[in-house]
Amino acid sequence: MSNTGTPVLLSLGSNVGDSVSNILAAIDALQTQGAVANVTLSRWYRTEPVGYADQPMFVNVAVAATTVLPAVELVQACKHVERFVGRTLTERWRQREIDVDVILVGDVIVNDGDVCVPHPRMHERMFVLQPANDVAPMMIHPGLGKSVQQLMNDCADSAAVECFDPNTA
Repeated sequence: MSNTGTPVLLSLGSNVGDSVSNILAAIDALQTQGAVANVTLSRWYRTEPVGYADQPMFVNVAVAATTVLPAVELVQACKHVERFVGRTLTERWRQREIDVDVILVGDVIVNDGDVCVPHPRMHERMFVLQPANDVAPMMIHPGLGKSVQQLMNDCADSAAVECFDPNTA
């Protein structure tokens, strides 16, 4: 894949098994399968779970990249990679081996029931916004007309989002 393509922002998280390895395997698979190119990885974060608190802390990162895929196909590719890395189906907001969410795809808006881009709750979640701000602070949410940095500054989420070094953790 060349340097051309649509800018994309992905959020990856894991709290089952070796979370760092799960995330790195997902990023590698996304690149190998041609879903994304020109990857920039955020810092690594430990974050509190949302929706169901009685589970381990998550490890989260954001990826800024480019894609030549339409948004719906990118979402499908991310779901395929989740299965490839070993995600098992659980109840919503429960622990998971890997979660790969498409947050933004350029200025595209898709809401067809199965696929929602931009991610419908991105602006409410600091575990998405803090890593995203590392790699794409000026990327604009096409529905809200605000940058990732503005969304992060406006976010009322007080859940813990702590940076860490995966090489020394």
